[in-house]
Amino acid sequence: MSAPATAYCGTPAIPAEVWTSWNLDPVVMAGLVGLTVTCRMRSSGTAQHAGFAAVAVLAVIFLSPLCALSAALFSVRVVHHVLLIAVAAPLLVLAFPARYALPLSALVAVNLIVLWLWHVPGVYTWAIGSVAGYWLMQASLLGTALALWREVLRRGSDPGAGIAALLAMVAQMGLLGALIAFAPRALYPTHGYTTEVWGFSPLEDQQLAGLIMWVPAILPYLAAALVLGMGRLFPPEPAR
Repeated sequence: MSAPATAYCGTPAIPAEVWTSWNLDPVVMAGLVGLTVTCRMRSSGTAQHAGFAAVAVLAVIFLSPLCALSAALFSVRVVHHVLLIAVAAPLLVLAFPARYALPLSALVAVNLIVLWLWHVPGVYTWAIGSVAGYWLMQASLLGTALALWREVLRRGSDPGAGIAALLAMVAQMGLLGALIAFAPRALYPTHGYTTEVWGFSPLEDQQLAGLIMWVPAILPYLAAALVLGMGRLFPPEPAR
């Protein structure tokens, strides 16, 4: 049975065509150009470099063959989401720092709800099969992640609270990854006919996705928590 096309990324990638499966969406390309110009005009130094890095990560997510590959493999879709919420989001925050406080505990709760909601099999299937659903998923994941990272990395915020928030994200992501990895059957029918060509059964692909979420996906949060902890233990000396 042939693999169905997904609403946004098109036909799931196959090994023979993966490197030619670029997504040249003019709207996304224009958005990334606009973001690049904004970074150049509104930031400088480290902030500007972070902004350019965020643009590069977003280009990989939405324009490179990763898009078509994520239509084929659920494990690559998880990589896509990790790059979005744990790499692109903090880079954007470093490029455009927050100037106002937000309730951190509420942000953690909202991030948890959004992340888990989009991994409910029926909700995920709808999002992948609908252009509106796909972009609602991307926007909600990125938007909630941006809000969380903006408060965690905000100058003057409580580093202890930030560390607690990051560790809460580690715990809930690890739990979700474990549930996906140890599920006794394949949960996501969207990928039911797209994994075999890559040498995985749907269940094996799902298990790999769970392991990615369980281990590599938590590393950016742990790294940020470590940086905050080091800053608390060894605060910079005040300028004389």
